[in-house]
Amino acid sequence: MMTLLNVGLIILGIVLVLWGADRLTEGASSLARGLHIPEIVIGLTIVAAGTSAPELFVSFVSALKGTPDLAVGNVIGSNIFNTLLIVGCSALVAPMVIAPSTVKKDIPFGVFASLLLLVLCFDGMDSLHIAGNNISRIDGIILLAGFAIFMIYTFRTARKSGILETIEGTTAEGDTIAENESFFKREWKNICWIVIGLACLIIGSNTFVDAATYIAQHFGVPESVIGLTIVAGGTSLPELATSVVAARKGKSALAIGNAIGSNVFNILLILGITAVICPMQIMGITIIDLTTLLVSIVVVWLFSFTKYTVSRAEGGVLILGFFCYMAWLFYQL
Repeated sequence: MMTLLNVGLIILGIVLVLWGADRLTEGASSLARGLHIPEIVIGLTIVAAGTSAPELFVSFVSALKGTPDLAVGNVIGSNIFNTLLIVGCSALVAPMVIAPSTVKKDIPFGVFASLLLLVLCFDGMDSLHIAGNNISRIDGIILLAGFAIFMIYTFRTARKSGILETIEGTTAEGDTIAENESFFKREWKNICWIVIGLACLIIGSNTFVDAATYIAQHFGVPESVIGLTIVAGGTSLPELATSVVAARKGKSALAIGNAIGSNVFNILLILGITAVICPMQIMGITIIDLTTLLVSIVVVWLFSFTKYTVSRAEGGVLILGFFCYMAWLFYQL
């Protein structure tokens, strides 16, 4: 009986995630048009922050419970999932047209974040064996400083695109308050859909993870396998649903912005906060995992240079890379 109930919860979770992704995509896209800013900016900030909420929740709770090392594995696994499977699936649904500015400025932030994490995992080490090394509070502060730089850059991009003038609404007569009220009256529906969509994504992904974990344990699946598949995939489910739905609707800027922005949020903000709360010991993470993390984002960057498009064939290569990595993980069990 409990198994059937959890099967129903899995279906409910998937439905909530898909519906929430659809509402979030529509709301975010409409808000971007209303603010006269590129969709990539919304994808890199509002959408990325919202879809990264499950990773933030898992990492924050892990730090409070005194097991912050779980946060490192969660973030690395989720980011590999984002870059290889999510971008790959989105490109298979529809080739992703990427703006030159995204290729030259936004994606490099994802590469920078991955490279910074790699360096911090090896600082103070005299070999390639990183097990037992710590991501200290100082490292956490460095990560948060990198996140601040990312947000400053994104805010300046938005300002150049006209968002500041739209929100402030300063006119020659100085009627800022009236313009602000006009802005919120005009955009409140889109903001509400974004909030509702994010809530459905978070609730749906948590429902999916809990129910799927129960069923896996019921059938004797090892916890290590559950962590590598259900938990990592479940916390990335919002990013997957949002990016695929956005790609299907022809909003590739929102899709790539969500994937890259989530990676940056996961590494710089989530690991930064977790490390400041409680230094993280690296356990169960190998040089292969960190290399896959860095190489995957670099490959997406290189693919983006080919006519500023990630084609279906390139998406297939990314998905193949993801399954090769998963096969290696299972081989190591």
